[in-house]
Amino acid sequence: MALFRMKPQYIKRKKKLSYYGTATALSVARDYLAATSIGNYALFGGGESYNKSANTSSVVDAYNKSLTRSIRKPLSEARYSLAATSIGNYALFGGGHLGSSSSSVVDAYNKSLTRSTATSLASDRNKLAATSVGNYALFGGGESYNNRKSSVVDAYDTSLTRSIRKPLSEARDSLVATSIGNYALFGGGHLGSSSSSVVDAYDTSLTRSTPTPLSEARYKLAATSVGNYALFGGGGFTGSYSSSSVVDAYDTSLTRSTATALSVARDYLAATSVGNYALFGGGGIMRKSSVVDAYDTSLTRSTPTPLSEARYSLAATSVGNYALFAGGYSYTDVVDVYQVA
Repeated sequence: MALFRMKPQYIKRKKKLSYYGTATALSVARDYLAATSIGNYALFGGGESYNKSANTSSVVDAYNKSLTRSIRKPLSEARYSLAATSIGNYALFGGGHLGSSSSSVVDAYNKSLTRSTATSLASDRNKLAATSVGNYALFGGGESYNNRKSSVVDAYDTSLTRSIRKPLSEARDSLVATSIGNYALFGGGHLGSSSSSVVDAYDTSLTRSTPTPLSEARYKLAATSVGNYALFGGGGFTGSYSSSSVVDAYDTSLTRSTATALSVARDYLAATSVGNYALFGGGGIMRKSSVVDAYDTSLTRSTPTPLSEARYSLAATSVGNYALFAGGYSYTDVVDVYQVA
């Protein structure tokens, strides 16, 4: 009689999120910077620094998967309140505030972090948002230096050829963007005398639709995606000193639900995702916060170790198994790191 041995069954352990510590500080302390990742690098570009001669920054700090920092060729134009995203082999930094005017410049960094300059945005603007879907990187909304709100959407393909697409359904600045499934989503924003709850969706063909709006109109919120959900969290209200703790979730069919609220209501926060977690960190222009809220793929919320320094107007992105939160007000150079392992 033959004997058969059962093969051992291995249960895959769910990777856990934890606070890793601080990485090498930014080379220049600054807030209102932008962040994205390309290849093996997380990039933090531009921002506003405390410098009496020139408080706009062109610095680009890069962190590799070992969290080693290097300083790369600077942006071709120093600016803050810019936007960043990545497409194909390029990380793009577009628009921004120059101090006395707005920028239309788009700087591109390839996977070797060699910098080139793409075709400029169709109009100069700051406080815009950026994300990517399919073969396109999209820059939408913002405002010009004379406070004129924009609805323009510029699209860059993987060859960095620019086209202008159907505009946002509502001209606004201080909006945010993220992507889920076959859609790029632009949500919230500032209209001038009120806040927006509008969400504009662009599919992989860049056809625009307008799904159910946010459950609460607000600006200076944060957005990121995890699993099958795009999350829009926090934000501020026009004409009010109060902030929001609401987190709206859109699935891959653009059906909206509401996740557990942030543990602390706040605006001017940052968000990124690593592994199976979406992280919302910092914020709070009236009262600076160090809180980090984490959402897993089931939208269960947890609160890991807070940032080492309370701050707002920071930037966040991820590389490898690490999520990085860098900079912020008041002109800090701190980089906090969270790890999934």
